[in-house]
Amino acid sequence: MSELTTIARPYAKAAFDFAVEAQAVDAWLEMLVFASEVSQNETITTYLSGGMGVDQATDLFLNVCGEQLNDKGQNFIKVMAENGRLLVLPQVVAQFAELKAEFEQEVSVDVASAVELSAEQVTTLSAALEKRLARKVKLNCTVDANVVSGLIIKAGDMVIDGSVRGKLDRLANTMQS
Repeated sequence: MSELTTIARPYAKAAFDFAVEAQAVDAWLEMLVFASEVSQNETITTYLSGGMGVDQATDLFLNVCGEQLNDKGQNFIKVMAENGRLLVLPQVVAQFAELKAEFEQEVSVDVASAVELSAEQVTTLSAALEKRLARKVKLNCTVDANVVSGLIIKAGDMVIDGSVRGKLDRLANTMQS
C-alpha cells in the first residue's frame, strides 16, 4: 500500500498544483473521483492489467470517461496511462483530497459518543476544536454504545479520549503500575 502511495504522490501533487493555478480544485477533485471509479471497475481493471498497449488503454479509458474529463483532465490521464499508472488513481484521489484539505486549512474530525449530540453540542464542540486546531473543522459524529459516556475525538494523529471507559482504563493502568 505504501508503494502505491509513493507512486501516486507526484501525480496528486502535479494535479493539485495545476488545479490551484487554474482555480478549479473542486472540478479537478470531481474528475479524479470519476476516473478513479472507472479504474476500479472490474472490466477496466482486467483490460488495464492485461497485455493491452498504452494507446489502446488510453483510448479505452478516455472513451469510458467521456465528457466527464475536460481537456486538461484527459491529458493527465494520458500521462498516467503512458507510465502505466492508471490503477493508482484511487491513491491519487486520496492524496489530492488531503492536499485540498490542507490548502483550505480544513481537518476532518471523528467524534464518537454514547448518544447522539444535539445541534448546540455540535456547534460548541466544532468551535472549540477550530480554536484548538487553528483550522476549519468538519465533524463526523457517530454513536458508539461502547463509549458509555463522554466523547472520543480523533483528528489525524491526535486522540482525545474523554469517555468514562477511557478514564476507567487509565485508572486501571495507573493502579497496576
